[in-house]
Amino acid sequence: MNRFLTSVIALVALTTGIQAQDGMEAASLAIAQSTHYEVRSELGSDDAVALARELDLRFDIYNELFHFDPSLLSGKLKVRAFKDEAMFDAYLLTALGDTRDGASYLHYSRPERSELLLVRDSKPVSIRAFSHQAFIQFLRAFVPNPPAWMREGFAIFFEPLLFDPRIDDFLFEENLAWLETVKAWGPDAPGIDRILLSDEDPTLGTERRNPASWALVSFILNSSDEVYRRFLYESILLLDSASSASENGLTIAERGAAWIDASRANADYADYLSSRKTFAELVEAGRSAYAAKDPQTAERAFYAAEELKPGHYAPYYYLGLLAYERKDYALAENHYKSALQNGADAALVNYALGVNAAADARNADALKFLEQAKNASPERYSVKADELIARLQK
Repeated sequence: MNRFLTSVIALVALTTGIQAQDGMEAASLAIAQSTHYEVRSELGSDDAVALARELDLRFDIYNELFHFDPSLLSGKLKVRAFKDEAMFDAYLLTALGDTRDGASYLHYSRPERSELLLVRDSKPVSIRAFSHQAFIQFLRAFVPNPPAWMREGFAIFFEPLLFDPRIDDFLFEENLAWLETVKAWGPDAPGIDRILLSDEDPTLGTERRNPASWALVSFILNSSDEVYRRFLYESILLLDSASSASENGLTIAERGAAWIDASRANADYADYLSSRKTFAELVEAGRSAYAAKDPQTAERAFYAAEELKPGHYAPYYYLGLLAYERKDYALAENHYKSALQNGADAALVNYALGVNAAADARNADALKFLEQAKNASPERYSVKADELIARLQK
């Protein structure tokens, strides 16, 4: 977990006072009010209360970084939850003449008209869109026109901030979805100055601006150099609610240029990007080290990959192979089973489990796993599994 989010989430008290209104609007929307939000939900009072509480907790996490004065808000932030995509799309078509995936923040000059719209359908795209748009609503409630790099960079950064009601807490897995894209740009990647002034640069389209904005935010939050954290805090302080996005961006860029050496900052930024490894890079590094008989390096790479994507099967499978080679058969079995739980090839992993159990002299378990490998893919494993089964039954 990103160290900034780890400390921030720990500071959020999971207690929020919420008032639910049991009466239904004409449009059959249940209403709940929390400290900062007014939520209308098509899914009933319980959903409205839960969503209002979650949004208050998100607000607190965001504000541990931005330190805005909540008393400056003219009223509660409006949120509307739809029970399905069809209702959400119909509403957006009326309001915008277009649709969005999962969530959309509608911002108007009159704050009371602005509202966050979201679909409560549990689809991953909807959940991440809600997380993205919830941050934008928070930021624009205080600064109607923040610079694009700050708006989109932090919205992308906060996308993986997900509330899990089962543990009554947030989960956060740092968002590196754009890392491979940004690194692939190489020397053509926009520098810091261009990112900061992206509102004035028509040649930097959203297909580059948004990933580059995330990369800059990731660099600032992960840097151990306090110069960049100070720059961020000064940037937030310089935001003017009456200025345009371009004006805010220019003010921040000029202030930064006055005391930060641009060449050094861009070099540090480039070094940061090259040092961050994507999931694919880490898995490939682990495979290469494994093939080169360097188990320590391979293990470090696979554990780093598992930390980035704990829900992917590949690191667990290779960690199982490494544990097997060390004759740590119990650990190998745990890794293999984790790989299965995360969608690995059932035939491949069950065969590995069978070989592992046989090496551990657990013949009954080995026979069970080998039969499962055969059943999962007879064309690939019948012959191999039968050969090992015959040896075990002698």
